[in-house]
Amino acid sequence: MLRTRWIKGSGLLLLVLLLWFIIHSAIMIADGLQDDARQTDVAVVLGNKVDDNGQPAHRLQARLDKAADLYQQGYFPFIIVSGGVGKEGFDEAEVMKDYLMNRGIPAEQILTDSAGNNTFLTAKHTDAIMDDSGFTSVTVISQYFHITRTKLAFHKAGIENVSGAHADLFEWRDLYSIFREWPAFYKYLLFY
Repeated sequence: MLRTRWIKGSGLLLLVLLLWFIIHSAIMIADGLQDDARQTDVAVVLGNKVDDNGQPAHRLQARLDKAADLYQQGYFPFIIVSGGVGKEGFDEAEVMKDYLMNRGIPAEQILTDSAGNNTFLTAKHTDAIMDDSGFTSVTVISQYFHITRTKLAFHKAGIENVSGAHADLFEWRDLYSIFREWPAFYKYLLFY
C-alpha cells in the first residue's frame, strides 16, 4: 500500500515536472524567437566559442551577423562585445570586435568586455559600461533559447530597458541547450 502510494506520488511529481519544463520551454522559445529589437543606445553581443583558427564559431558568427545587420539598419549606434578567454586561448571579445570591424563597423563604435565569462558577468559589466557612457537602453543578442535568461540577468543587474534579438541559426544542439536553460533560468532567478 505504501509502496503503491510512493510510486503514484513519484509518477505525479514527474508528470508535473515534465509539464513545467514543457510550458517553461515553450514560453522561453516564443520569447526568444519574437525579436523586440527597437532603437536603443547600445547592443550587447554575448560571447561564445572561438574556433581553433581564431575565427568565431558558427553560433558566435550568427550573433555577430545579427548585430551587424541591426547596427547597419540604425537600431543602435554602439555595440558591446562580451566574452572571456576560452579553452582555445582566444579573447572572445577581441575576436568579436575584429569580426565586426571586418563587417564595416568602425572600431570606435565597438566596446569590449573581455571578462564576460558568463551571462550574469556580462550583465554586470554591461551595466557599468552603460553607466559610464550614459546609456539607458540595450538590445541583447544571443541564441533564441538564451534571450529570456539574458533579459533576466540584465534586469537583475539593474538595467531596466532591455530588448532582445536572436541569431538566425538553428542547430540540433539547440535541443540540449533548451534543456540546459530550464535549470539555468531558475538558478539566475533565485540566486543572482
